[in-house]
Amino acid sequence: MLEAVKVIQAKSPLRPKIGLVLGSGLGAFAASLERAIHIPYREIPGLPTSTAIGHAGELVIGTLGTNGQAVDVAVMSGRFHLYEGYTPQQVVCGVRLFHAMGIGRLVITNAAGGIDVSYGRGALVLISDHINLQGMNPLTGPNDNSLGPRFPDMTEAYSLRLRALAASAAAELGITLREGVYAGLLGPCYETPAEIRYLKAIGADLVGMSTVAEVIAANHMGMEVLGVSCVTNLAAGLSGEKLDQDEVLEIGRQVSGTFRKFLNALLPKLQNL
Repeated sequence: MLEAVKVIQAKSPLRPKIGLVLGSGLGAFAASLERAIHIPYREIPGLPTSTAIGHAGELVIGTLGTNGQAVDVAVMSGRFHLYEGYTPQQVVCGVRLFHAMGIGRLVITNAAGGIDVSYGRGALVLISDHINLQGMNPLTGPNDNSLGPRFPDMTEAYSLRLRALAASAAAELGITLREGVYAGLLGPCYETPAEIRYLKAIGADLVGMSTVAEVIAANHMGMEVLGVSCVTNLAAGLSGEKLDQDEVLEIGRQVSGTFRKFLNALLPKLQNL
């Protein structure tokens, strides 16, 4: 990752300490940054290409100017998924890059299906924990002790103190922010109604096809993680409607204004820790 860091630092004088991974339909936030430089993933050594619909596939480094305070931030506008055919190690290379850049706090977002029907479309939900049903783990194989321990603890995979700050930021804006458990599946097909009943029975409130591997890698390296899901649809069998990717992207676009306001309030709090 050292070569990748050199490429990035040659293009931008900013040295952010906060990193964001933006999920499907949530990429509009990156356009609001000042002094921004956009680097396509193909220009960064070691990064694959994002092929998922609704993912721009670029690293954006810029400054968020809000409440009289400037916050430098690095944004992955688009991520890598297992269903694209990438290995678990490739899926987490963006998070590994953030760590190599000196970033210690990670805000990771996704579009998710709501298993808890009380959330409703467009709801923002803090991830309190996850269930890994992807059948893969980015830490399999020889361990790099310079990054983290062989058996990292995952008791608090999603930071309690960051979740408290997120709740405070949402309250200031009058945004309802719930918490829930995210189940990560392999994809790319949506889940069956029977699978959703199973997920509900084992304690999942949200379901999606990303996030889990990245959070595992971040915790392995000692990064502090905040996870936020945008509920873009009710999970299979709960609404009587068939699931559609266009709906996922449209709901993401509809909530982008609220999501941006939330991040504008949250990121200064993270910087001031």
